[in-house]
Amino acid sequence: MKVKLLFLATVPFIVSQAAWAGPTAFQLAKMGDKYVGEQSKDRVVQIRSERSVGSLTPDIWYVVYYDPDATFKSVQVKFGAGREMSVTHPWRVLEMASNAHKIFNTAGLKVDSDKALSIATSQPLLKDLKLKSTQLFLMHTDLGPEWKVQLWAAKLDNSGTQADIGVVVISATDGSVVQSDLHPEHVQ
Repeated sequence: MKVKLLFLATVPFIVSQAAWAGPTAFQLAKMGDKYVGEQSKDRVVQIRSERSVGSLTPDIWYVVYYDPDATFKSVQVKFGAGREMSVTHPWRVLEMASNAHKIFNTAGLKVDSDKALSIATSQPLLKDLKLKSTQLFLMHTDLGPEWKVQLWAAKLDNSGTQADIGVVVISATDGSVVQSDLHPEHVQ
């Protein structure tokens, strides 16, 4: 009887964990506020992921905040599967000479990582490909904040290898596709 009750109690947990896709990039940025000082809260300058493994949604994310007290004016929170993994002050020498050090106007950001991923993976050139992994970057451009979505697909030779098939750039303010540089022929 006790074993049966234990099993019934754990089934909802297992099902919820299997269906859990993890927090979005903007949710992580909000979560990251508790790991940075008051001077950095809500002052995001960059969000990026590592290449996803096993699904199209990345599990490892980096949220970089403006920190006026740090040498390179930044503090970075690394997340893994929605949990804080580390807080560091990265070297951002090159970013200081470009727009990459500017703070995002979070009120103007309307397209989160899940929506950007959905827009990128629904491009017509990708319909017959078996997409395997992605990597996302929220970046400053002359046109405003944009998501750069890097895509990989399974090669046709059934070797289990993946091919870099290109990039889709999406406006983070309205969801429009700004650039599509896709190469489906790379899977051959």
